[in-house]
Amino acid sequence: MKEKRNRRLRKKLYLGEFAIKGFEFSCELNISTDIEFDAFFDRFVDVLEEKKLCMGSGGDLTSLAGFICSELRYGSATDADLAAIEAWLNSESLVSNVVMGELVDANYDF
Repeated sequence: MKEKRNRRLRKKLYLGEFAIKGFEFSCELNISTDIEFDAFFDRFVDVLEEKKLCMGSGGDLTSLAGFICSELRYGSATDADLAAIEAWLNSESLVSNVVMGELVDANYDF
């Protein structure tokens, strides 16, 4: 049975209209040096910051994977953000095999 919660509690627990949405991604990289990786990663971070997104990730010279969500306290990533990040990754010559997840609740589904 689903419990009814008032607006204040939903906000505190990031539920309902206050849920934070984000998405997972992964890709393979064709990078051979740390300098090349740093340059690629800096470009990627610039794209994320422009869209007011943040990322938790891990990777090396051969792959990169992570979770992206809004940097705003009650903000969420959108389908448009997901599509823009996917398009940017696919446009990079150093990136292949891009896999994008669906928007999910960052606090409860991830």
